[in-house]
Amino acid sequence: MPLTPEQIHELEAALRERREALIAETHDEAARARDETFGELAGPVTDPGDSAVADLLSDLDHAEISRDVAELRAIDAALDRIADSTYGQCEDCGGEIEFERLHANPIATRCFACQA
Repeated sequence: MPLTPEQIHELEAALRERREALIAETHDEAARARDETFGELAGPVTDPGDSAVADLLSDLDHAEISRDVAELRAIDAALDRIADSTYGQCEDCGGEIEFERLHANPIATRCFACQA
């Protein structure tokens, strides 16, 4: 059953809300990563292991930002599909993606059968 206009509106609102939250989160993470110096991350470096921990923390910050940017791209793609009336169509089989699946994961691009 195709999505109703009300369902699409609900999902679009959720996507836009998540998008705004991710933008703020990514901005904060990037500012924090940029502002933290090696010394702030590691504290006084007394052995090579301390340096490795600081590098790991820095890598984790960058990984979080990369994950958030990937999610932002997926959200933008979902909003584009809403705009061109293809949202809710499976990219593999062309069938409908159920509302329940989209409600749980609004960026889904495949129906349950094709995803499995």
